[in-house]
Amino acid sequence: MHRLKCIHWEKIIIFSILLNFTSSSYGQDQTRKPNIVFILVDDLGINDLGVTGSKFYETPNVDRLAREGTIFTQGYACSAVCSPSRASIFTGKFTARHGITDWIGAKTSEAWREQKRYSQLLPPTYVQELPKEDISLAEALKSNGYRTFFAGKWHLGSEGSYPQDHGFEINKGGWEVGSPMGGYFSPWNNPSLPNLEPSENLSMRLAKETSAFIEENRNAPFFAFLSFYAVHGPIETTKEKWQKFRNKAEKNGISSKGFKMEADLPIRVVQDNPVYAGLVEAMDDAVGNVMETLRKLKLDKNTIVVFTSDNGGVSSGDAFSTSNLPLRGGKGYQWEAGIREPYFIKVPWLKNKPKTIATPVTGADFYPTILDLVGLESLPTQHIDGLSLKPLFEGKSIKKRPLYWHYPHYGNQGGQPNSIIRENNIKLIHYWEDGHDELYDLIKDPYEKSDLSATNKALATKLNQKLMKFLGSTNSQKPIPDPLFSKELSSKRLLQNKDILLPKLEQQRLDFLKKDFKPNDTWWDSQTTKD
Repeated sequence: MHRLKCIHWEKIIIFSILLNFTSSSYGQDQTRKPNIVFILVDDLGINDLGVTGSKFYETPNVDRLAREGTIFTQGYACSAVCSPSRASIFTGKFTARHGITDWIGAKTSEAWREQKRYSQLLPPTYVQELPKEDISLAEALKSNGYRTFFAGKWHLGSEGSYPQDHGFEINKGGWEVGSPMGGYFSPWNNPSLPNLEPSENLSMRLAKETSAFIEENRNAPFFAFLSFYAVHGPIETTKEKWQKFRNKAEKNGISSKGFKMEADLPIRVVQDNPVYAGLVEAMDDAVGNVMETLRKLKLDKNTIVVFTSDNGGVSSGDAFSTSNLPLRGGKGYQWEAGIREPYFIKVPWLKNKPKTIATPVTGADFYPTILDLVGLESLPTQHIDGLSLKPLFEGKSIKKRPLYWHYPHYGNQGGQPNSIIRENNIKLIHYWEDGHDELYDLIKDPYEKSDLSATNKALATKLNQKLMKFLGSTNSQKPIPDPLFSKELSSKRLLQNKDILLPKLEQQRLDFLKKDFKPNDTWWDSQTTKD
């Protein structure tokens, strides 16, 4: 028996040597499982990076990451707001299926009237925490020997539904709150992230915590999830970064107009906010810290890096921070700029991988893709709406499927209750207020300027029926008419947004660009405008 055991272990050793020799020719050390670093930025717009076209913001570290990996040019978040999108990443399910359809904390039913939005519909209730019956991505990796770490924004439930309750062994900064309470400079108010140094930058602190975890676990496979609070409002920066981008805006030429009216709120149409630009650059600095740690420890060749955002850039509401043009809309909106995201995956050992992939993909796809890339069995009953994207890296195709979004709520940014289906190149938006549909061909009309629903009624009807069938199969919640709706009050609010808020935002924009602009004595709180 002893001799048999020796022979058995000799075979394993020989096999391991052969595996190492073979895999090294592909650039991957397969004597251990690949590591995963997942970087999620809050509210980062599709055009907020140099690599995606911004001529104002500067993001050299993220740009390098994107160019070293693969850029998915049709990458989508699963929602136009944060909590639903994040839940889809961790569950591999569309929002209608997991039931978190709005940011956790948003009011519903009769309580919605407290917002004084005077809307036609009352938003439905929604699931208030990441469902415990789901096997989260972190739990799936942890059960297969991965050390798991979370840093930053969670916003997927209160105590009892924190990161450590869903598979993360370490939690630095994740709790129920979705914005940086106390701001981006210490002292902040976060029970999961103690203040250490006065004036410490929050984004860099989260990066340093992530880098420390990576260094401590460099000899074991790890899953590090870095979830920035940036670039969510209130937007803040340092005087030095403000000065740099204020001068750049002047050099580029300051437009006479920075906003126009959308259906409900003003929307930003230029990228020239020096405070937001500084916040974006600070996030990029933090990404650079983590990427340099991987290189220094010689882990970069065996570490998958994912980079994405949870929803579109904030062009209306909140801090009115950025413009997403030429795409239409932004965070909270039903159009492309609300759900299209920077979506990059770096798999360093893959040779001849495509630099760009145009196949439409979503946040639900990260779960099965990561499992596939690290050689773990898929969990098809869990990530039911996601597909592994590994075949796309190999020049193959993935199964064609419709993509679905369900947001039966009013966005703080001006979006209306809606549900969406995209099949092939065609996108249908169903509006719950009056039941009408919009239909767009996203290849011929990527900026959603030409509604085809009247000229192609048959296709609109077909997609509407498919969308309703999906929503029915997931028992999704729908908004209901508000019997107390006042058209007069609604119209009055719209006029106030046009006649009072719009000029105020234009003046504030110019104030940010003044040479003597100084928000307060500490230079920490630069923008707190709320819808």
